Amino acid sequence: MEWSLTHFWLILALVLSLAELTSGVLLLLALGVAAALTSVLASFGMPFEWQLVGMGVFSGILIPVAIRWIRPRFSPKGVAYGTTGTGVEQGERYRTLKRDFDGASGIKVNGDFYRLRVFNTGTTDLPEGTEVIFREFDGTTAVVETITHKEQ
Repeated sequence: MEWSLTHFWLILALVLSLAELTSGVLLLLALGVAAALTSVLASFGMPFEWQLVGMGVFSGILIPVAIRWIRPRFSPKGVAYGTTGTGVEQGERYRTLKRDFDGASGIKVNGDFYRLRVFNTGTTDLPEGTEVIFREFDGTTAVVETITHKEQ
């Protein structure tokens, strides 16, 4: 069997598509499909330079399509990826949690656990179930304010 550029592009498509299993972003899958389409160009006998141009064009079309229109269809409902830390959580109320393996106090924002620090006191340990208001992120630490309930 004689190896050709068509085989190279098909092997690259397979490797990229299999690598997608580790990421889940659909970027590598789009590149894999672009490489498979480029193998069609190679099978028609296009020069290598035009195959590279084809790979660039196919990638330029397929990557935005995969990320902008296809990936959101596979995302869980109600999760706005990419918004954590942009300020959209400010003023939201959360209940504190204790992490299982080390007992750290924190809150869950968009499904992710963030250790907390109380804004006024700097305290990092609150009882589980304490209601807090999110203020901002300081690195990966959620800065919160405790809610004080006034007796009437």
